[in-house]
Amino acid sequence: MSSTETFRSGFRTWLRSALTGEFAALKGRGGPGREHEAFAERLAWERHMAADGWTCIGWPPAYGGRGATLEEQVAFHEEYALADAPARVGHIGEQLLGPTLIAFGTATQRERFLPGIRSVGELWCQGYSEPGAGSDLAGVRTRAERDADGWSVTGQKTWTSLAHESQWCFLVARTGPGTRRHAGLSCLLVPMGQPGVEVRPITQLTGTSEFNEVFFDGARTGADNIVGEPGDGWKVAMATLGFERGVSTLGQQVGFRRELQELITLARRNGAADDPLVRDRLARAWTGLEIIRFNALRMLDGAAAGAPGPDASISKIYWATWHRELGELAMDVCGAGGMLADGAPYELGDWQRLFLFSRADTIYAGSNEIQRNIIAERVLGLPKEATA
Repeated sequence: MSSTETFRSGFRTWLRSALTGEFAALKGRGGPGREHEAFAERLAWERHMAADGWTCIGWPPAYGGRGATLEEQVAFHEEYALADAPARVGHIGEQLLGPTLIAFGTATQRERFLPGIRSVGELWCQGYSEPGAGSDLAGVRTRAERDADGWSVTGQKTWTSLAHESQWCFLVARTGPGTRRHAGLSCLLVPMGQPGVEVRPITQLTGTSEFNEVFFDGARTGADNIVGEPGDGWKVAMATLGFERGVSTLGQQVGFRRELQELITLARRNGAADDPLVRDRLARAWTGLEIIRFNALRMLDGAAAGAPGPDASISKIYWATWHRELGELAMDVCGAGGMLADGAPYELGDWQRLFLFSRADTIYAGSNEIQRNIIAERVLGLPKEATA
C-alpha cells in the first residue's frame, strides 16, 4: 500500500470513529447557504479534529502541521467529503491566512497566530471585496494610516464570509497616500472585537446571512500586524487567492457528485427522467462533472510544479457555471412544487437552497468576467483591458 493510501485509510478510520455520539448528528450540516446550521457544534467538532491532529495537515511540522504531501491532502479532502462530515468553520484561517503567514509573515506573526488557527481557537475572515472593488481588488479604497501606536484603519468591506463569528480579519488597505491601483496596498491583521469595527449581516436569497458588510472607523491594530512590507499587499493578496484554489477543490467535487446523484434519484422517482430533454441534461451534467475533476487535477499539477497560472481561472469558471446550471436543472426536476417553500415563513428545501445560493458561484472568489480577463491576457496574449 502506498503512503498516500495508508494516509487515506488512517483518516477514513478516524472519521468513522469520530463522527459518532455527539458528532453523529452533524453529518451534512453547514456549507454554502447553511453556515448558520449548528455552528457552535461544528466549532466543537473542528476543535476535536485539532486535538487529534487533523487540522492544517499540509502545514510543515514546524508550524504544527503534518507536512502532508499534495496527494495526501487531496485524499484528506476527498475522504472528508465522502464521510459527509460537517462543513468546516476555520477554513479561512487554515487554508488562506495560515499558508500566507508561512510564506510571507514574520517569525513573531507565525508564533502568535498559527497556533490559534491550528487549534481553531481563533477564527478569521477575509477583508478583500469592497462596494466599489469586488473582483477588482486593485480598486480598494479602505485606507490604513501609520502613527506612533500602530495602524488606524478606515473603510468598508463587503461579502465578508463569517465576519460575525470571527475574532480577526486579514484585509487589504491602501497605505500609500495618493497611490492608485496595485501600488500602495498592504495586508494587515486587524482584531474584530474593538470599537471602530461594525459588522452588518447581509440577508441572502436563501434568507440566511453568512456574508456581511464590515465597517472600519479608525479601527486599531499593532504596528507589527502587517504581512510583508508596506506596499506588498498586492503580491500577498494574489498569493492568498492562489492558496484559496488549492487541494480542497477535489473534496468539493465529491459534494457535487453527491448532489448530482441525489438529483438523478429524484428525477427517476418523480418521473422527470422520462423526459428525454431532462435525461440529456442529466447526462451532460455527469460529463461536466468529469471535466471539473480533470480541470482540478490539471490545476493541482501546475501548483505542484510551482506555477498554477491561469489553470485556476479555467477551473473556477467551469465549476461555478456547472454548479449554477445544476441548481437550474434541480428546479426543473422538482417541477411546479419547487416553487413552494417547505414551510412558513421562508423555510427552503435543499434543492431550493442549492438553486438560490449557486447564483453566487459565478461571482464570489473572482467573478467569471474577471476570470475570463485573466485567461484572455495571460493565455491568449490579448491586450489588457483599458482602465480609467
